[in-house]
Amino acid sequence: MEDKGAKLGIFCTAPAVRNTPANLLCEIIATIMLIVPVFALTSKAVAVPAGKVPYMVGILIWGIGLSLGGPTGYANPARDLGPRIAHAILPIAGKGGSDWGYAWIPREGPFIGGVYAYYIALAAGILK
Repeated sequence: MEDKGAKLGIFCTAPAVRNTPANLLCEIIATIMLIVPVFALTSKAVAVPAGKVPYMVGILIWGIGLSLGGPTGYANPARDLGPRIAHAILPIAGKGGSDWGYAWIPREGPFIGGVYAYYIALAAGILK
């Protein structure tokens, strides 16, 4: 028997444990943990040597992925929405559903987290 979940997993993310409030909260926190440091690294108040910001952001993304990526499958809109649409459209034998009930979490969680991150950075004086 073919594994429909494995076929879907090739295209998009899925949570390790399906708990909608916890999955959404994890996405929000992960986005805040990414965006606030990126605001700080790119602000004029922090003197980061030329060429170091991309490296530091890469390490930051790696660390966030290792620590917070497990519960939601390291999801983000770019890795989830487009491939999920492709899964829905492509004629794959025995593919099963595209799990649209979960698709909003990797899309809305980062959006909400980005809004919170902006206001956190604004309150902290990182953005002026």
